Amino acid sequence: MSFKFALDIISFVEILEQEKKYVIANQLLKSGTSIGANVREAQNGESKQDFIHKLKIAAKEADETEYWLLLCKSSENYPFNSQLSEDIKVIQKIINKIIGTAKSR
Repeated sequence: MSFKFALDIISFVEILEQEKKYVIANQLLKSGTSIGANVREAQNGESKQDFIHKLKIAAKEADETEYWLLLCKSSENYPFNSQLSEDIKVIQKIINKIIGTAKSR
């Protein structure tokens, strides 16, 4: 899911850039694509602690991505993609559930 989300973020960022919304576009591109990269790194973690640590980074990136999307939603001169907002909430729940499960084992 995080890979498809990254692709969707790239598409949305292209729309932001067409409208010359470069600052948020850049921030959103970094955080939105970083989620999947950190999840992937976690899958190859060297230890349980490393796995959890990398997933926590992914969770932070997801929170940041949600923030940038909320700014787009709340700013009258910015485009908004409601599907991305729904998807990031699902991703956050999944990541947090995995972290919780990993900690309890």
